[in-house]
Order: sequence, then structure tokens, then C-alpha cells
Amino acid sequence: MAIFHSLTPVLEIVIIAIMLNYLLSFFWNTRSMDLVLGLLAFLLIFAASTWFNLPILHKIMYLVGNVAVIAILIIFQPELRVALSKLSLKGKRYKEITEFDKFLDQLSNSVYKLAEKRVGALIVLEHEDSFEEYANKAVVINAQFSSELLESIFSTSSPLHDGAVVIRDLTIVAASVILPLAEDSAQLTRSVGTRHRAALGASQVSDAVIIVVSEETGKVSIARDGVMTRGVKIDRFKGITRSIFTPPGKREVKAGKLKLWEWIKQ
Repeated sequence: MAIFHSLTPVLEIVIIAIMLNYLLSFFWNTRSMDLVLGLLAFLLIFAASTWFNLPILHKIMYLVGNVAVIAILIIFQPELRVALSKLSLKGKRYKEITEFDKFLDQLSNSVYKLAEKRVGALIVLEHEDSFEEYANKAVVINAQFSSELLESIFSTSSPLHDGAVVIRDLTIVAASVILPLAEDSAQLTRSVGTRHRAALGASQVSDAVIIVVSEETGKVSIARDGVMTRGVKIDRFKGITRSIFTPPGKREVKAGKLKLWEWIKQ
């Protein structure tokens, strides 16, 4: 017990050093850093008034300090919220779901913005079956997904707007991808174009979700497992996509659990 008490000051110094390092690294190179330096200057003056026995200055600093605590909480409210969120104990799964929902919101907004402008689009959301064979023959992009990038690809002035865009997890893999046309297109009317036939064809040979935006009607269609659903609204679009895909990064865990279950059954 005596050894523990002798190490207590060292432990306290280490904890305080970690806390100060975290706070300084968080506020460094931000506009809030000026306020932090002002706070440190205030504390230094307050300490000096105590050391040099300056009662009037000490009393003034004490009264100002009582108000300053509340003022600091108000001024630093956004920064404190961010700092506390970084200390969140929520697991990686929560972060993955949040990232996937953010991606889905951006994708949905882009798709229906293109539909509103009647700009044709063909988007492949890769699932388990790989589209590497088709992507390698197209324009390889391998860029982080963004609404701006997706919409610029399908802009009529872009050389990449013909063909499909392949998205894997949160990455735009390739653009101007040529997909196989449907052999059996009985469920399609003669009024639909090549995009719909390509979407149906790709859905017949893979488990991907293929999204089509019609430039003639401005309607959004989804092809999945050889079946095309036309005129899908944005809420249903999000529901269908979310029900099919797991957040990026969970597939390996899911596959590992499946292999373990198969091994146990053997």
C-alpha cells in the first residue's frame, strides 16, 4: 500500500499530461486556440495574484473566474461536443452503420436529382458477385464515393455518361461500364431503352442491385435477381437498398461466422 501511495503523484502527473495533450492537440491550429491561450494567461495572472499577495487583483480575478466558467462552456460548446463525441464508447459497428446511412442518403439524393432533371443513369451496387471482369474493360476510377462525382459522371457533357457506374462498398470502381443485355426481356416494354435491358441482364447473372434512371420519363427503376421494379419512390429505394446490403466491413465477419457454423456442424 505504501508503494501505491508513493506512485500516486506520478500517476496523477501522467493522467494530467495525457489530458492536456489531448486538449491541446484538439484545439491546436483552430480559432479556439486563441481562447485557450487567453484562458492560460488568466490562470497565470490568478496564480500570480495569490503568490505575490495582491488581494484586490485576486478578488477581481476570482469574481471574473466564476463568470468565465459559464462563458467558456457556452463559447466552447461546439468544440466540446465534438471532443466528447470522439470519446464515445459506441463500437465500430455503429460507425459503420452511420457511414453506410450517409452513403445511402447521398446516393438517393443524387439518383433522384438526376431523375428530376431527366438525366439517364445506370448504377451497379455490387454485392457478393464481383463485376471486376466488366470494370477492367471500362474506365477505372477507384475513388471515394461522392454525390458530386457521381452526378458529374452522368452529366450529358461528360464522356463517361454512356454505360454504367460500378460501386463497391463506398468506392466508385469504374465508369462507362458495358453490361450484358437481358436475354429474356419479356417483362420490359418496347418503350424502354438499352439502359433498362442492360440493368435487367446484369441482374440475371449477378446478385447486384442495378439502378436505372430513365431520361425519357424521369422514373427510377431497380433490377434485382432478374426482376425489374419500375417507378420506385425515394423512401422505398432506401428501404430496398438497406435491406439488401450490410454495412461495409461486416461481410467478412458474417462470412467468418458462417464458416465457423459449417465447421461446427461437421
